[in-house]
Amino acid sequence: MKVRFLGTAAFEGIPSLFCSCELCRKAMELGGKNIRTRTSVLLDDDLKVDFPPDTMYHMLRDRLDLDRVKDILLTHSHTDHLYAPDLAARLPGYAQAGESPIHLYGNDLAIAECLRALNAEGGVRGKYAIHRAQPFRRIELQTGIAVPLPASHDPNETCLLYYIEKSGKTVLYGHDGGWFPEETWNWLRDKKLDLAILECTMGRIDHRTNHMNVDAVLETVDKFAEYGMMKPGGAVAVTHFSHNAHLLHEELIGIFEPHGIRVAYDGMVLDM
Repeated sequence: MKVRFLGTAAFEGIPSLFCSCELCRKAMELGGKNIRTRTSVLLDDDLKVDFPPDTMYHMLRDRLDLDRVKDILLTHSHTDHLYAPDLAARLPGYAQAGESPIHLYGNDLAIAECLRALNAEGGVRGKYAIHRAQPFRRIELQTGIAVPLPASHDPNETCLLYYIEKSGKTVLYGHDGGWFPEETWNWLRDKKLDLAILECTMGRIDHRTNHMNVDAVLETVDKFAEYGMMKPGGAVAVTHFSHNAHLLHEELIGIFEPHGIRVAYDGMVLDM
């Protein structure tokens, strides 16, 4: 399975709009892996997780054929994870797209955002099939299997993590999550993972209630080990970094590589 990290930043991006903090200034100067767009992942070119406002840029940068996507899993409705108006770009009159619908899965708020944007353009018109994702209810995708799991992110929304089985591999897409709820840990404890993708939005900041910091990531990986969740050769990658954490890519490498954790950057590809 090919895992492509399309974007690796939190809502603000790095460098952030209108920001003159030291991290943003250094990122602009250094460029390369320090430039981060809003987070999304593409699995095998046909399963996408989240649909951020930088999706068009990701397509251009990585020369992607997004009409090959068959399923999109939405974690929640926040605009850095779902920019619903761009879904209309697949509708007749905007694109000469394939006949088969892309299947979208999300919570109630995410679905409402998708339908609001598409209905303003005349409806889905056969280009999308929209489904409600509910915690712990197995989803038979066109591209594999997914199980939505509760996240500790926004108390006003049922935010979701996803356990994914695809191409003979198992992936935990674990953000925006904060420290996982106990019910999520209980469901995960007998699972075996080839890849866990975690967030480290907060860096060294002492905060883990709705996003993870470095300590929470390391404790999560320790819990994976305690439960025997990682398969031999399994990998952990961190993503979704905020400029407010004030950590450049090389500094993140210094924190995580000694623990065997991969630091994702925009455009990084893992072959599992």
